[in-house]
Amino acid sequence: MRAAIRNFWKDESGMGTVEIILIIVVLIGLVIVFKKQINDLVTKIFKKITTDSNQIIGWGGNRNLLI
Repeated sequence: MRAAIRNFWKDESGMGTVEIILIIVVLIGLVIVFKKQINDLVTKIFKKITTDSNQIIGWGGNRNLLI
């Protein structure tokens, strides 16, 4: 009986799955905590892309395609 318990305790076959689940949980938590900052950053990046592409096309820098 002791050997079976010791073998079960030393068995690490499921550790990969547990580690992946913990990493996913941490990443989801970070996204929830920093949602506002991430949203502001993405909005700023898309505005910059829109402005630069409008300048390349020749529409000027003040015309927004994304609202």
